[in-house]
Amino acid sequence: MSEQEHTKTEKTQIYLVRHGQTEWNVEHRFQGHQDSPLTQLGLQQAGWLAEAMRDKQIDAIYSSSSTRALRTAEIIRDMRSLPIHARDGLMEMNLGVWEGGIQKEVESTYPEQYEAFWKDPEHFQIEDAERFEEVQARASAVLDEVLTAHRGQSVLIVTHTVVLKLLMARFEQRPLRDLWQLPYIYPACLCLIEGDEPNHTIVLHADTSHYQEKPVEG
Repeated sequence: MSEQEHTKTEKTQIYLVRHGQTEWNVEHRFQGHQDSPLTQLGLQQAGWLAEAMRDKQIDAIYSSSSTRALRTAEIIRDMRSLPIHARDGLMEMNLGVWEGGIQKEVESTYPEQYEAFWKDPEHFQIEDAERFEEVQARASAVLDEVLTAHRGQSVLIVTHTVVLKLLMARFEQRPLRDLWQLPYIYPACLCLIEGDEPNHTIVLHADTSHYQEKPVEG
């Protein structure tokens, strides 16, 4: 059997990762399509994951086009000579007028919408923002691209909290109303899905075993 034929018979592996902690995470600001740099801890979190994945086979890397995700992807890539394929479809949910706002202040100004965001995602809507269904559709389109192009290979995808939650909900067949149920998506946490839909297995879900200190929410 040739190397190419062997690759096609292997299980597809999708590693899904949230970016490392950012400055706005520390300040409890909504980021969305806006951006802020990784903190020193965020760089460390990505480095811990890079160390844990150093001996793992990775055939392709995809990332949100946001700087915080691309930087995380670069760190995890480590010494591998692989390009990082940036995709707007993997960007965080566009949060419109909330972006840059401190969460407590947003909650005070938009109490009904804030409650819907966390407790009733199906009916969340805010000025200039995306709906959860729209984010799921665009992120799923990128995932479909990856699954088609890299069947039988191992692929790293670096993205954001909402996108990661929505993609995992697809694999779990979790209804949107239950989106924010546990597990919590820590910065630079790791999910791993093996196999091809519908015959897939969730091997890891929001795993932080690579952390070298206690996980910090953000």
